[in-house]
Amino acid sequence: MKLLLVADIGNTQTAVGLWDSAQLVAKWRLASRTHQTADEIGALLWGLLRLHGLEFPQIQGAALASVVPPLESRWMEAVHKYIGKPALRVGREIPPPMPIRYRRPHELGADRLVNGYAGHRLFGGPLIVVDYGTATTFDCVSREGAYLGGAIAPGLLLGAQALARGTAKLPAIDPRSLPPSPIAQETEEAIENGLIWGQVGLTKEMAERIKGELGPETRVIATGGLATAIAPHCRVIEEVVPDLTLMGLGWLGWEALHPR
Repeated sequence: MKLLLVADIGNTQTAVGLWDSAQLVAKWRLASRTHQTADEIGALLWGLLRLHGLEFPQIQGAALASVVPPLESRWMEAVHKYIGKPALRVGREIPPPMPIRYRRPHELGADRLVNGYAGHRLFGGPLIVVDYGTATTFDCVSREGAYLGGAIAPGLLLGAQALARGTAKLPAIDPRSLPPSPIAQETEEAIENGLIWGQVGLTKEMAERIKGELGPETRVIATGGLATAIAPHCRVIEEVVPDLTLMGLGWLGWEALHPR
């Protein structure tokens, strides 16, 4: 078995998967630690592979999307040292096969490009991909498959952390489920209500405004580690694809390694 290692390196978590030419065969979520060394990453990867009875020689390459430059360089080093191949990076070694209409493409996060590409490949366009992670991002793709841009807002957990840091009495919480009533009578439930319904309202308003430009037939899909906390309460979201970024990395990386 020859596999491709895929990794979406984010500010809070790194999503890692194994791609076998057409699908993910394994996936994991790791904490993103900026002081992590290449050897620590290598040890983590070795352990994850061993859980599936695999060895480094069975990995024929790696495709990365990163928004954390220090971790990106360590992952590049780890892949080269332990897998013996250079890692392919989206936006550099792997340009997504789509027109990019962003005014300053060099500012665009690799994960946003991958989401736009993978979303259009799955659903066509026009399309909005909402990614609920450290930030909540909205990425827009035209009917023809051009990446158009979008919006960036603070994410659910970032909002919770900001409330805890910026106030004297509000506790730090991990908001992932809604209280039974929008009128909360406990502080933690009040924070959960505000944060989760705030993300729902943000999504509805942004989707409505974007559809006003792209057309009412524009589809809205969701991805990211926190999508399952928001999507059930947001009627504008039509599909949830939790592993959209890893799937896009799999397609892009595999086609780069096996050009037709």
